Amino acid sequence: MYNKNMKEYDFYIVPTPIGNLGDITLRAIDTLKNVDIIACEDIRVTQKLLNHYDIKTKCISYHKFNEKERVNYFLELLKEGKKIALVSDAGTPLFCDPGAVIVKELENKGFSVTSLAGANAVATFLSHVARDAEDFAFVGFLPKTQKHLEDLLKKFLSTDMIFYDSPNRILKTLEIIKINRPNCKVAIGRELTKIFEEVIIDNIDNLIEFYKKSPIKGEIVGMVYRNNEKSIENIDEKISVLKEKGFKAKEISIILSELYNYNKNDIYKKCL
Repeated sequence: MYNKNMKEYDFYIVPTPIGNLGDITLRAIDTLKNVDIIACEDIRVTQKLLNHYDIKTKCISYHKFNEKERVNYFLELLKEGKKIALVSDAGTPLFCDPGAVIVKELENKGFSVTSLAGANAVATFLSHVARDAEDFAFVGFLPKTQKHLEDLLKKFLSTDMIFYDSPNRILKTLEIIKINRPNCKVAIGRELTKIFEEVIIDNIDNLIEFYKKSPIKGEIVGMVYRNNEKSIENIDEKISVLKEKGFKAKEISIILSELYNYNKNDIYKKCL
């Protein structure tokens, strides 16, 4: 492999670029060249990356519709001493992409697994968007029903909520957010790392008006900012009740953050 002093593994989880083909590590290229098999979602998509870097390794499809049936096949290859790399169409496998089934089985069977550092849409987006706190909740692709989306918005009222969405749905998503969080701030990232990359941060009304007038294309990652105004609403009374019961500040912060999704550090400070 690229670093000859690095430990070798049976199975490699390899991130691939989310848009710009230059966003791949030397170790990822070297790994993909030296393993025996590359398991990928769509061979046609992965082949474009492999051709770009002159990688000749054989590809086998591995996606959410066949991942269970592929497990035994991969286990047989590994028993023969073969090395396998897992990639998704873009970004990091197991991150809203297939891979959990095979990784769990490999760990149960005692095979060694490692994950390489690399491209990830959420990390790329968050490094572009300023936030008031480090904690956030990533919810993956948003649910299709309005009720389930409303439940998420309520659950993560006091936490920055990161999500994936499709260009066909994002306008409807923003309109549902407006109904439930009419004064919130939202960030939308589109086509990250590509030539038409766009990151917009604004209040919900302005974003809706913008996207009504502009065509929406490309992969989307977004964030609904936490509600700082009401994140600890009516918390003083709850703290007083728990203190009377003999709970300490740390215990109170854990209890209330779990029950009401308040920010644990904010509660702890108020307790003191």
